[in-house]
Order: sequence, then structure tokens, then C-alpha cells
Amino acid sequence: MIHNPITQLEQLTITNASKNFLKETAKWAKFLSIIGFILIAIMLVFAVFATTIFELAGKMQPGMPESLGLTMTVTYLVLAIIYFFPVYYLLQFSNKMKTALSTKNDETLAKAFEMLKSHYKFIGVFTIITMSLYALLIVAAVFGGL
Repeated sequence: MIHNPITQLEQLTITNASKNFLKETAKWAKFLSIIGFILIAIMLVFAVFATTIFELAGKMQPGMPESLGLTMTVTYLVLAIIYFFPVYYLLQFSNKMKTALSTKNDETLAKAFEMLKSHYKFIGVFTIITMSLYALLIVAAVFGGL
């Protein structure tokens, strides 16, 4: 009897060991997402006070650019917004996975894995963008330095 790979996947079952691994993964995902949201909150607080902090620093350290505070505010706001999405997806994965395992609901399980996919897709795309920017900066530095 020849098994179609798609049919085999449709009949995939979660063993007790797999269920325990997924439960533990969901717990760690929740922990990491909570830490992520705390760090986002710290970034937002810093963004709110960055202008004041760098204005005071500029008075103590002459020659510091006046727009540095505004630049830091915008930078930390942008970073907080960017960081929000993967942390949110991780939290959604955790919540949906816990629900799926307790209710044995296939649709919720699929949604949990969709959130995990979204988390890693976001991280992957962001990594590609970051590496591309680094490569561009290196090329600009090499040609700008000649």
C-alpha cells in the first residue's frame, strides 16, 4: 500500500511527549513575550524622556548635537513598534497553543502554529533587511573611504 505524503500529514497525531514539549514551549514563549513587552515599555518610557535627557546632557557636555534627543526619541519609538509584532505573535502562539492542547481543537492548534510562523517570518524578514543594510553600509564605507 502506497501512502500519499499529504494523507500521512492529515493523520498526524500528537503524542503525549509531543504534547508535553508543546506545553513547555508555550510556557517559555509566554515568558519571553512578557519580557519582550516589558522591554517595549522601557523603550517607550525612554523615548518619552529622551529629549529631556539629551537636552540636560547637552548642557553638561558642550558640543553635543541639539537634535540628538529627538533622534533618540524617534529611534526608540520605531524600535518599539518593530519589536511589538514578533512579541505579539509569540504571545498569541503561547495562548493559542495552551488553548488548543487543553481543548484538543485542531483549528486552534493550526492558529497557534500560524502565529509561530508569523513570528519567525517577521524575524527572518527583519534579519534579511538588517543584513542588507549592514552590507550596504560596508560597501558605502569601502567606496567612501577610497
